[in-house]
Amino acid sequence: MAIAPSELILNSKGHVYHLDLHPDMITPVCITVGDPDRVSMVSRYFDQIEVIRTHREFITHIGRLGTRNLMVISTGIGTDNIDIVLNEIDALLNIDLETYLPKKHTTSIRFIRIGTSGSFHHGIPVDSRVVNPLAFGIDSLMKFYPGNKISPDAGWLSGLEPDAKELFTDAYLGWANEDLEKWVGAGMHRGIAISCPGFYGPQGRNLRLQSNISVQLLDQLATLSYENFPFTNFEMETAGLYSLSKALGHEAVSVNTILANRVNGQFSKDPEKSVDGLIREVLEKIDKQE
Repeated sequence: MAIAPSELILNSKGHVYHLDLHPDMITPVCITVGDPDRVSMVSRYFDQIEVIRTHREFITHIGRLGTRNLMVISTGIGTDNIDIVLNEIDALLNIDLETYLPKKHTTSIRFIRIGTSGSFHHGIPVDSRVVNPLAFGIDSLMKFYPGNKISPDAGWLSGLEPDAKELFTDAYLGWANEDLEKWVGAGMHRGIAISCPGFYGPQGRNLRLQSNISVQLLDQLATLSYENFPFTNFEMETAGLYSLSKALGHEAVSVNTILANRVNGQFSKDPEKSVDGLIREVLEKIDKQE
């Protein structure tokens, strides 16, 4: 059955509405970043930039790195925007935009998220790098895709302290592609990201309003593990990226430079340099891959 135009919206150019992209523009590897300004930080290392698209917070640069076609796109903040980016890129690959029919043969691509994050471990200092083999989503995104929601083991939940149990009661799990995680994340700290629905209260920050995530709970999280992976960092996109990628048949990995250490109260003295270092490391790995 054809998909209704109200469900997959195209603009006057026949491009998907939010991203302003056409199927011919999608490359086998897509780098995602949250910050629109970070797109040019990535693409300045491309050998050639062939396409630039800007619509709302979604900025896309498409070009070449060596012999590889490569794209980088800003998702903005949060898994709500990940929902838009993943679904529209998948639609460009796997739905015929003329007939609005899903294609019989699907195409898979690789998503590599280059992100920033906050650590809650003494042993993961600012400016270090973390790859997340697994992410816990404490946002609501996967409630709307019930057939693809993977929940943590109930036995693990029963062993948590009350505050931590409340935090994870309705969490969902997202897994990185194992091969991508080992390749892109080689040499990095490995641990579980907690993907939060906000930056302040949901991550235990207190300004004028007090969060119910206490310092004690942060310390507690640092002692917990799941599937032999420690909990390491807060951020806002990875669980959604992993869960939707797997549901749609794509591969994904998320790597982060740690700009804040929450338990030490420290923030990077040169965040731009820290981000740039991670970008160069990831692009070097992409360029050298056979």
